Amino acid sequence: MKRILVFQTAFIGDLVLVSSLIKSVSRSYPGSEVYLACRKGYESIYEGFKFLDGVIPYDKKGVRDFASRLRDMDFDVVFSPHRSHRTSFLLFLSRIPLRVGFDTAGFSFLYNRRVRYERGVHEVERNARLLLSVNREAVVDLAPELFVSQDEVKGVREKFSLNFPFAVIAPGSVWPTKRWIPEYFASTGRYLMERKGLVPVIVGSKADVPVAEEVFRSIPFAVNTAGKTNLRELMALIAGSKIVVTNDSSPVHFASAFNKPVIAVFGPTVKEFGFYPLGKNARVAEIPLYCRPCGIHGGRRCREGHFRCMRDLTPDRVYPLIDDVLSANDFEKKSGIDS
Repeated sequence: MKRILVFQTAFIGDLVLVSSLIKSVSRSYPGSEVYLACRKGYESIYEGFKFLDGVIPYDKKGVRDFASRLRDMDFDVVFSPHRSHRTSFLLFLSRIPLRVGFDTAGFSFLYNRRVRYERGVHEVERNARLLLSVNREAVVDLAPELFVSQDEVKGVREKFSLNFPFAVIAPGSVWPTKRWIPEYFASTGRYLMERKGLVPVIVGSKADVPVAEEVFRSIPFAVNTAGKTNLRELMALIAGSKIVVTNDSSPVHFASAFNKPVIAVFGPTVKEFGFYPLGKNARVAEIPLYCRPCGIHGGRRCREGHFRCMRDLTPDRVYPLIDDVLSANDFEKKSGIDS
């Protein structure tokens, strides 16, 4: 195969996790050109990523025009973890000879190689099966990975005057029920500062500014960067941090891609969906409840009206996880173990 396309135009977290598939494709077909198609505006995530020959942004408009563009690029195969009807139709129109997608995709019959979408395994493993369906001898690497330069880390430190060790706190989410209580994030920020000597750095998009401000008001010694960073700066903050504490949202996967200690707070969602943090120093904070899970994306409001999955998940349940991952990380560094 001379030219290979990976097609993932879903949200940021999905795009981060597809990095493991891209690495595996590149290593399995040395000498081939590997391209990524992603949602327009997200292409900067893959700047400097050595396993790609190019990124093709798509604004989800003009299906036929974009399909024609892909057809002109003469791809031999496309691997598509994205399961939308639009994607299946677009790739069919692209006339790429081998189109590999999941059997649960909308219009899955338009793929000529369909792979069983298995629940209960991590997304990176599911994605790898797309490649393995074509090449049983493929070199599979399940670890997500992204690139940020030391200059980028230095630049974002200077921008926010971060001349000290810091922890990243990400209190936002598109879905309200996936947001841990702001007061709990604030308590965790104070714990990180007072017990671990780490200044809390609050991150988020412009949409996350209200909840970020609510957390910041309770920990005024924190640094609030929400709404003030682009994607590359957010990545640099996570790459330069000592630990990440976040809801079940994209910072989970950025932390995994930079092999950072991470605590992910899961309320309406569960690990079995396959989007939990990866790495030896990754933990999920959750409590068992009869109503969990209530949906793969959470929701706008608690269906039961009590929101216990988050309210009962108090900060004292998270502190031991922080102690655990930071102690393990310190031990690995002192022992010369590559974490």
